[in-house]
Amino acid sequence: MSVNVSRGILAASLLMLLSGCNAGNPGGVLGSAADKPAATPAVNAAAAVQGFCPPITLRDGTAYHRVYAKGAKDDPAKVVYQASLADTTRSCTRSETTLTITAMVQGRLVAGPEGKPGQFNLPIRVAVTEGEKVVFSELTQFPVTMTDVAQATQFVFTKDVTVPAEIGGLTKVHIGFDEGPTKKK
Repeated sequence: MSVNVSRGILAASLLMLLSGCNAGNPGGVLGSAADKPAATPAVNAAAAVQGFCPPITLRDGTAYHRVYAKGAKDDPAKVVYQASLADTTRSCTRSETTLTITAMVQGRLVAGPEGKPGQFNLPIRVAVTEGEKVVFSELTQFPVTMTDVAQATQFVFTKDVTVPAEIGGLTKVHIGFDEGPTKKK
């Protein structure tokens, strides 16, 4: 078989294949645009463009919390546990009169030399400020269970906060550890 005949057969085969793609064959692999159902746009009646959703910040000095054994303070050998807060996220839902902020923060609890397995209440405060004005502030004793003192315990703290809808662009959500006011003796 000569090279010219082989090239001719190859060219004819290619032309037949390409002409089959343009024939609009309903049983074909590619099909035609007429064979495909019309795309229907997804419509969600509840969907709305959200306005401002305040950012979350971790204030200096509030992202770590350390607890010592009874009677000890600032002694590394007497640490029961240390907790830390790191990554944050939020979502917002707005009504005509309110803005509900779902604030979340990821944390970690690590046992110290005096640590034992058990449940610990972490004092986490969520505060919403608009400039210098405090719009919301609440302290939650968040329970975290440590089952193994040899490994860190991960946790996620979530808090829904409802504030007036007319808050401005200077509004921030602050999350951090707060032992609250010191007890008077």
